[in-house]
Amino acid sequence: MERITWESLEPDMVSWRRYLHRRPELSGQEQATSAFVADKLLEFGLEARRCGGGYGVLGVLRGGKPGATVVLRADMDALPIQDEKQCDYASGVPGVMHACGHDGHTAILLAVARYYSGMREEVAGELRFLFQPAEEVCPGGALGMIADGALEGADAVYGLHLWTPLPVGTAASAAGPLMASTDEFFIEINGRGGHAGAPHRATDSIVAASALVLQLQSIVSRNVDPLRPAVVSIGTIQGGSAQNVVAEQCRISGTVRTFDEESRELIRSRIRSMTESVAAAYGAEARIEMMIGYPTLVNHEQETRRFFAVAPAALGPQVKVAGMEPIMPAEDFAYYVREIPGCFMFVGAGNPAKNAVYPHHHPRFDFDEDALLHGAKLLAAMADSRLREPAAPKKEAQA
Repeated sequence: MERITWESLEPDMVSWRRYLHRRPELSGQEQATSAFVADKLLEFGLEARRCGGGYGVLGVLRGGKPGATVVLRADMDALPIQDEKQCDYASGVPGVMHACGHDGHTAILLAVARYYSGMREEVAGELRFLFQPAEEVCPGGALGMIADGALEGADAVYGLHLWTPLPVGTAASAAGPLMASTDEFFIEINGRGGHAGAPHRATDSIVAASALVLQLQSIVSRNVDPLRPAVVSIGTIQGGSAQNVVAEQCRISGTVRTFDEESRELIRSRIRSMTESVAAAYGAEARIEMMIGYPTLVNHEQETRRFFAVAPAALGPQVKVAGMEPIMPAEDFAYYVREIPGCFMFVGAGNPAKNAVYPHHHPRFDFDEDALLHGAKLLAAMADSRLREPAAPKKEAQA
């Protein structure tokens, strides 16, 4: 069989990415996307099974020689954002788009699966290609994939993110805490409605909510150790029905991001106590719902050293390999590296010359498709390096 080259796969990656970009599906709705992925894996001659609630796909390649088991992961879901790009591969689904690069991640992992399918007998060990649904919304899709055995008996897990804040021609990672934990909160302030001309006979939920928004911003600046990164962000505030009515109810929602459990618990506690006290001060009542989200993503030291060892040779001198500072966005890849050794990496995908300048989750988000080849080569290099090492001793089953 003729060996498959990365150069021959690059047009396929672009084609697959654009196909998926035109047909985005929201978290937990990746039916057509997962079917597309499963069909491709079967076409490559690999095993493919549905998992993760039916919307995830696990492809398996068992090599011709015994060895370690390596898991490579991509996410597949899109976001509820209207695509405002003017290009021939813009989303064809109103109000839904791939605004974070997950279509690129899926295309990259399909290319890696295709690459290895042409050299099965040379592979010492087992490769698992994990296509995960629902990364964008808590509780995330990683836990379902783990529950369905995606990591069972595996020795290492690797994943990446195409990242437009980094220029194309860059790859970066760091050992230890790399991405923040994230929790979500939903607050409902209940007052007493009334006429806007007689506010003294009402309890204004919007005024109480406005005061609370300002007070919540003091938690990080006045309660959290300034040497410990933390962010409290208000994402929505909704209240009122008319300009001449005192609103009876106002809703607030937001997120909390930290890198340590002590700060995480402190902020949750302060949100609760502050909400209750501010609402009471304005004569209102409050109801709070906290959703505990993804843990901090912590890269393993040894696997991060592997990244810095193999990436330069795999990507060539035209790609700069560098360390990076921790960032506040969250990732449910964190659950995988809690279970087994692994490393999460960032591949630069920004390029003003190709209008790849908008931030992730922006309606005009796009990335430089040259980054697809960099991502594929990087994942394969990490897998190759680990497969050359012995499998870790397996734990004996408990009687």
